[in-house]
Amino acid sequence: MELETITFEVEGHVATITLDRPDVLNSFNDAMARELTDAWQTVRDTDDIHVVVLQANGDRAFSTGVDVKGGGTWFQSENIWNSFDPGLTLSPKIHHRVWKPVVTAVHGLCAGGAQYFLNESDIIICSDDAVFFDPHANVGIVSALEPIGMLHRGVPLGDVLRWALMGNEERITADTALRLGLVTEVVARDHLRSRARAIADSIARRNPRAVQGTVRAIWESLDMNRTTAIQNGLAYTHIGNHPREVPTGPKQPTRFR
Repeated sequence: MELETITFEVEGHVATITLDRPDVLNSFNDAMARELTDAWQTVRDTDDIHVVVLQANGDRAFSTGVDVKGGGTWFQSENIWNSFDPGLTLSPKIHHRVWKPVVTAVHGLCAGGAQYFLNESDIIICSDDAVFFDPHANVGIVSALEPIGMLHRGVPLGDVLRWALMGNEERITADTALRLGLVTEVVARDHLRSRARAIADSIARRNPRAVQGTVRAIWESLDMNRTTAIQNGLAYTHIGNHPREVPTGPKQPTRFR
């Protein structure tokens, strides 16, 4: 399929998905939702792809959420009960079941619905000019799904509430994002893509079966109590790890009495 809103490239065992609507700050519309759905399914079903890098083109923004002026309506319906969470198409895990690691590289503005991309990433790094904010409150729109996902990632409740309730006035800088655990590393802007690729390459050299089992076990544990998560994880170690030979020592002669 000819792509209009993203680029999709595979080199070695790493796929790179690049948001490519820089003229509208990489906001997502119906076309991007369709193309991302196809991209995630390709990643999931292609065994030769072990890791994904998610990044964005343009100087100003990683993404500013839904494009309300340019066709960002695919998840809405006149029948409210037929509307759905747009993260189902944009994000890799809940709907698409992609258990291959996603390394996301954020630069510039990362606003509102862009949090969908972050909430289901495995490793997030950002450049020192990255800034995270939620404009929903400024226009009187409920912000629920994005902050819930952020809270699920372990960002402290008070900081999630500040982000969701103070609108454009609450800007999380790169250093604060690192302190909160929203990102794991801050790098200079000109090193962002190379660093994301280096992380992806390192992971891609590992056993892909073991990596995917690890990712799946960790993500599924977030919806379980500790005992259930341990049992689920133990099952995955049996499924994903090759049996080891148990040393028995020299065979002893049979003795009869």
